[in-house]
Order: sequence, then structure tokens, then C-alpha cells
Amino acid sequence: MYEIVKHIDFCFGHRLIDYQGKCNQPHGHNGRVEIRLASDTLDEMGMVADFRDVRHSIQAWIDEYLDHRMILRRDDPLVEAIQALGQHAYLIDDNPTTENLARLVFEQTRALGFPVIAVTLWETPDSHATYAPPPVGAPANGQPAGKEATPART
Repeated sequence: MYEIVKHIDFCFGHRLIDYQGKCNQPHGHNGRVEIRLASDTLDEMGMVADFRDVRHSIQAWIDEYLDHRMILRRDDPLVEAIQALGQHAYLIDDNPTTENLARLVFEQTRALGFPVIAVTLWETPDSHATYAPPPVGAPANGQPAGKEATPART
């Protein structure tokens, strides 16, 4: 298995709805996304993917939709105020947590045709989240195949 990693830096703002803590206030980050691509074989140039193609495709999408934008949950009351000011926000269905944003970049990277295996988003120099889909055949609940999750006691 061959693997390459591409880092892309960008700035974004967000806030978390229904969260009890500082992150329920609008705030920003200097983020770094780490995109991991892998393949069992190399292309005719001997590459998993050309770093230049990764940068041009994925960075172009990040620059257009995420960089220097507020990333907000679609039903956030702040959306209307930002749009009334003529500013742009990127809206998602879920809270814009680091985990959900890592999944967003993963899905976009896959949609662009790259053999992505994981995306890590660094929100701060010491805090990050990684999204990697479960292996084929693995249950989505994180339990080993063939093992049922134990229900919570009530």
C-alpha cells in the first residue's frame, strides 16, 4: 500500500449550537487539513496522485467554500444576520464540529475522485479530529464484526 499526505491551511469561523461552553460563541481558527490518499498501485508516473492535482482541486474547493467563511449549522439564527450584512457563510446540516468538518472535507475529496482514506482537521496546534470511514463489512457502530453493542441501562 502506498500513501501520500497533503496539508492545506485555511482560516474559518464557526460556532456550536446547543453547546454549553465557549464554542457556542462565534470564533475562528487557523486550521490545517491533512488529507491522506492511498493506493495499492501507482499510476503511470509512479504516483498515488500528483500533489499538484490534489492542491489545485481540493484547495480550490476549500478556498471557494470554507476559507475565511463562517461555517454554521443550517438552522443557526446567526445565518440571517451574516447574510443581511452581505457576508457569506457555508451551511451544513450538523453542528460544525471539527469531526463534522473533517468528514465534509473527506466526502468532497472522494467526490473529486481521489483515493482518500482519511482526513484530519487541526483546529488548533494541539487539537484535531480525523474522519475515516469504517472498513468494508465493519458495522457502523464501531463494534467488531459479529459483536452486538451492549444496550445502555436505563
